[in-house]
Amino acid sequence: MADAGGPVPGRGRRRRPGGTVLGSRPAYSVRLPPRARPAPAVTKAERTVPWLRVAAAYAWRIVLVGIAVHGAFTVLGRFQLIAVAVFLALVVTAVLRPAADLLHRFLPRPLGVAVALVGSLLVLLALLALVGNTVAGQWAKLASEFGGGLHRIEQWLGRPPFRIGPGTLTGLWNQALSYLSTHRAGLLDTLLSGLGRLVELVTAGALALFLSVFFIHSGERLWRWAGDELLPRGARPVWERAGRAAWWAFSGYTRGIIVVAAVNAVLVGVALLVLRVPLALPLTLLEFFATFVPLVGSPVALGVATVVALAGRGPLTALAVLALIVVIGQIEGHLLHPLVMSWAVRLHPLVIAVSVVAGSIVGGIIGAVVAVPFVSVAWAVLRALRSVPP
Repeated sequence: MADAGGPVPGRGRRRRPGGTVLGSRPAYSVRLPPRARPAPAVTKAERTVPWLRVAAAYAWRIVLVGIAVHGAFTVLGRFQLIAVAVFLALVVTAVLRPAADLLHRFLPRPLGVAVALVGSLLVLLALLALVGNTVAGQWAKLASEFGGGLHRIEQWLGRPPFRIGPGTLTGLWNQALSYLSTHRAGLLDTLLSGLGRLVELVTAGALALFLSVFFIHSGERLWRWAGDELLPRGARPVWERAGRAAWWAFSGYTRGIIVVAAVNAVLVGVALLVLRVPLALPLTLLEFFATFVPLVGSPVALGVATVVALAGRGPLTALAVLALIVVIGQIEGHLLHPLVMSWAVRLHPLVIAVSVVAGSIVGGIIGAVVAVPFVSVAWAVLRALRSVPP
């Protein structure tokens, strides 16, 4: 009967639904550490020249990138007219998109886009008409001034330190005339091909105007539609991020270079008017458009202005214009570019120079104009994709 008053084994303990007794130790499974795999065998060459492996890894990647870039430029060269039209449309969009957004506050979106495009075209045509009227009104006076200017240049070259006799200049002039008469047919073919290029340029301008209407009206929707239709779902955030970075860099560079070109043109125009250089207004317009070719365009335009000043006003005025080249170059390089281009992708002057030269080798004048914004956009996209955490 001693068992009746004592504790009964198993009583007073509740069991879990799984059958585990409360208060008992749970069973632990012991896991052995994974067996270490033997290290791969390293050859003697890999141990002695590790830099060669690193150089080879970089080399074949650089070769692949070069092949891809060459292929892209080859395709763009085949469709150069379309590529130029798209680039011009993007430039027009970068310039007029803020105006269209401002007009959209008061007008419907299509009407605001139409007002921005038509207004800008009217301003451009009015400026060209003003330049044409200026040249036509001063043509007779300019012809007489240039005639006297050429005579003054001939006298100036006959003095020390040049001492070039008038017979030498006359012989060079006769050689130029004989060359023109001998190669008349080739020059005519070149002129006709130039007219063909002019027709292509007009066609590219019309296509760019047509594309810019859609880019200004709904460019972001077109970009998003392309990503949704052509890319898988996982790649769409990267597509959107790259598009925002590319457009920010391109639009910032375009607006910045327009501001720099406008300031350069104003400085040159005021200086030429003060010095009373002939064709001041056309030379000012030439300076504005030449600034779009970085580091090269502005000195070339001011060189033309120097020749005009030498023929029209004499050596002292030409020297003043030549000094103007140095001053404006310093202002542009050390003041305008650091201040105005601060919101865009800032590139080192060495990178800009190499880009312009490479672009001119690949695509001529068009390549020189497109090279710097292309490099800016590529660098902005690379920075945007690298800064995203994994």
